[in-house]
Amino acid sequence: MFERQRRSERVVLVQLTLGAGAGAGAGGEDDRDPAEFQSLVTSAGAECAAFISGSRQRPDPHFFVGSGKAEEIREAIAQTEAEVVIFDHDLSPAQERNLEAFLRCRVVDRTGLILDIFAQHARSFEGKLQVELAQLRHLSTRLVRGWTHLERQKGGIGLRGPGETQLETDRRLLAERIKQIKRRLVTVERRRYQSRQARRKAGVPTVSLVGYTNAGKSTLFNRLTQAGVYVADQLFATLDPTLRRLPLPHGEAVVLADTVGFIKHLPPTLVAAFRATLQETCEASLLLHVIDASDPNHREISGHVEQVLKDIGADAIPCLRVFNKIDRLESVPMESLSDTQGVRVSARSGLGIEELLKAIEQRLRGDMVHGWVRLPPGEARLRARFFSLGAVLTEQLDNQGEWLLEVRTSRRNLQQLCRREGLREEWLQTTA
Repeated sequence: MFERQRRSERVVLVQLTLGAGAGAGAGGEDDRDPAEFQSLVTSAGAECAAFISGSRQRPDPHFFVGSGKAEEIREAIAQTEAEVVIFDHDLSPAQERNLEAFLRCRVVDRTGLILDIFAQHARSFEGKLQVELAQLRHLSTRLVRGWTHLERQKGGIGLRGPGETQLETDRRLLAERIKQIKRRLVTVERRRYQSRQARRKAGVPTVSLVGYTNAGKSTLFNRLTQAGVYVADQLFATLDPTLRRLPLPHGEAVVLADTVGFIKHLPPTLVAAFRATLQETCEASLLLHVIDASDPNHREISGHVEQVLKDIGADAIPCLRVFNKIDRLESVPMESLSDTQGVRVSARSGLGIEELLKAIEQRLRGDMVHGWVRLPPGEARLRARFFSLGAVLTEQLDNQGEWLLEVRTSRRNLQQLCRREGLREEWLQTTA
C-alpha cells in the first residue's frame, strides 16, 4: 500500500479594479494587492494557473465582471484545465451561481477563500468553532435561491404531501447549528473573561502581539517565550490565540498573547466570528504592533492594521511599534525608519530582543523606583520576595542583623508588597 500524493487544485485568479476613471480610491477597491491575493491562494494550497485582471466602474449585477471578461475567464479555464475560479472580491449568491453555471466550474469569492485557509489552520476547539460559525454564516446566504433542486418538497413513501421544502429544511438546520455554536462560544468567552479577571486581580498585565499577517508575530512570540508555536511563511499560519508567561529584565512577568493576523479588506463576518479571540487584544495592557520592516509598503500596511484596531475598539490601548525582519535590510537604509518611534528587532536572529524587553518594561511601568529598603531580621520571607522579583541590586548586613537592600523595581511591585507581604512604608528609603 502506498499513499497517493495530494495534487494541488489548479485555479484561475480574478481581480478587478473598481471605480476606474472615478479617481484614486473610488469604491474603496483600488488598493487591492495582487501579491497578497496570490499569497492567500498559495496558503490555501492551490496552484495559480492564470491571473486575470481588469477594471470596471462598478460591478456587473449578473457576472460581477461583465460578459466579455467572463468569456475570457472561460477561455482561460479551457486552456489551463483549471478546476476553480477564485475572485478577490465578495460575490453575491446570485453572481456566484450565475458564474458557476456559465463557467461550469466551482467559483469561490474572497471570503470563501479566507474561510478555507482558516479551516486548514484551526487547531483548538475554540478555533474550529469560530471557523465553523463563520462558514455557516457565509453558507446561509448561499442557500437563498442557491440550487433549484433544493426547492422541491421531500418525496418518497410516507413523505409526500404538504410540508417544508428541502431548502427550508436545510435553512432551519443551519440556523439551529449556528445557535448551538454561539452558545458554545459564549461559554468559551466566559472562561476567557474569568482568566482575564484573575490576571487583572493578580496585577499581571497582558501584552498582545498584533500586526499584518506574515509580519513575523509567531516567530517573535517563540523568540520571547520559547513556546514553539507553529510558524510558516504563509498568510494566517497562526489562527488560534496562544498565551505564555514572559519575564521582563527586572523580575516582573507579563502574559504575552499571540493572535490572528490582519489583512486588507478583512471580511466583517470573520471579525464577528472571532470576537472572543480579538477580545484578548481589546483588553490588553499594551499592544506590540509587529511590522515587516523589509516590506517597502510597510507604512501603508501599518495604516490598515491601525484601521482594524479601530474597528474592533482597540485603538485607545497603548501601542509599541516593533519593526521586525531588520536582518533583511542590507539594501534598505535604516534611516528610512528613523522618523517613526519603535524598536527594531530580528525575531529570527534575536537582534534587538533585549531592547524590546526593556521597552516593554518601560511602557508598562511608566515610572521606576530606585532606593533602599531596610528589613528587620524577622523579615527573611520579604527579603526573598525582593530577590524573586529580581529587584535587588546590592545587599548589606548591619550590626543589628538588619538587611539593607538597594532595589530597583516598579512602583506597582512596591504597592503589592505593601498590600500583600506586609512591607511597611517606614522601611523604604526610595527615590524615583
